[in-house]
Amino acid sequence: MSGAASSPPARRGLLALLPLVGFGLIAALAYVALHRDASKIPSALIGQAAPSLNLPALDPGPGLSDADLRQGHVTIVNVFASWCAPCHAEHEFLMRLAADAGLAAKGVKLIGVAQKDKPEDTRRFLGAGGNPFAKVGVDGDGRAGIDWGVYGVPETYIVAGDGVIAYKFIGPISEAALAEVIRPEIERA
Repeated sequence: MSGAASSPPARRGLLALLPLVGFGLIAALAYVALHRDASKIPSALIGQAAPSLNLPALDPGPGLSDADLRQGHVTIVNVFASWCAPCHAEHEFLMRLAADAGLAAKGVKLIGVAQKDKPEDTRRFLGAGGNPFAKVGVDGDGRAGIDWGVYGVPETYIVAGDGVIAYKFIGPISEAALAEVIRPEIERA
């Protein structure tokens, strides 16, 4: 009888450890997910023609279209929003990129896609920090972002002169990313 009496407490002890083991597994998965480099997420669009782009302009004038991506020069497409804190952090680097005389001489253009943002908020954001974009399209419902495979703002695409996506950068552009990733990828495109 003593053997039967010791079995239930041992089982209860193992059952008590189950939530702890489950929590440990969830914590390990969360740690891996949080420490993964988001800029390394592959894009199925690399090497493919850019998805259709037909967006109304932020300000009066022609909107963004496929023709903007197929003009024989590299186009940098930056998907951003005024409500996005990392977009504010990368803004100074976009201004530097837009002001680069060497890139301008090669015809490189920087265009913006304001994703799920109110036009008045986008204008205020660009008015405060300067507007680095040759054109800004409004993606109010986020449909273009879905077509382009946007995970979240900011994201930057480097599109070759024939409209083929050459590179996708996820996250805010920093000083290091500008020098070590973005500029070299522009040159390769």
